[in-house]
Amino acid sequence: MGRPEVFNTDQGSQFTSTAFTGRLASRGVAISMDGRGRALDNVFIERLWRTMKYENIYLKEYATVDELIKGLTWYINFYNRRRLHQSLGYKTPWEVYQSGAAA
Repeated sequence: MGRPEVFNTDQGSQFTSTAFTGRLASRGVAISMDGRGRALDNVFIERLWRTMKYENIYLKEYATVDELIKGLTWYINFYNRRRLHQSLGYKTPWEVYQSGAAA
């Protein structure tokens, strides 16, 4: 894993502290923060992480980082290409993307 180019957060105090932002800046990482009161900006990614934790991470109890990376790689592929999504009319995200409906 390498250094990210951009680190996106909300404006919580833990992310706006000089100790935190200084560490990122000293490593050349650009900082992107959501505007105040924009709590819903991350709702989709937060929902994805919740799903990944409950459907994969908590069930597998990975012992090493390598196992976690392999497991999440598998799960993301499963999530996008094989897991049916009620909100997508019981299609996979890949099917919706391929059909052009995502646009």
